[in-house]
Amino acid sequence: MQIKKGDTVKVVAGKDAGKTGKVLRVIPDANRLVVEGVNRVKKHQKPNRAIPQGGIQKIESPLDSSNVMLLCSKCKKPTRIGHKILGSDEKVRVCKKCGEILD
Repeated sequence: MQIKKGDTVKVVAGKDAGKTGKVLRVIPDANRLVVEGVNRVKKHQKPNRAIPQGGIQKIESPLDSSNVMLLCSKCKKPTRIGHKILGSDEKVRVCKKCGEILD
């Protein structure tokens, strides 16, 4: 996967299209990721010792990585990700629109 934990992404498809958020968790086996404040679902919680009253909680659910695009820190636009090899054999991610190094 080209998107990493901590990246800022914009949702381009689905019910939350247009929203932006920070990636909280990446699940590479399923090609999914969890974005802060996006794709929230209701979870019904039974009462237990940690939550004595129980209730309904809203939590972020994973969404497919094809539905998001990385936001470039320089041009502030959603962009595709390219790769560039620097002189010291270091592979870095770059913005396809402005050429800025994203790592």
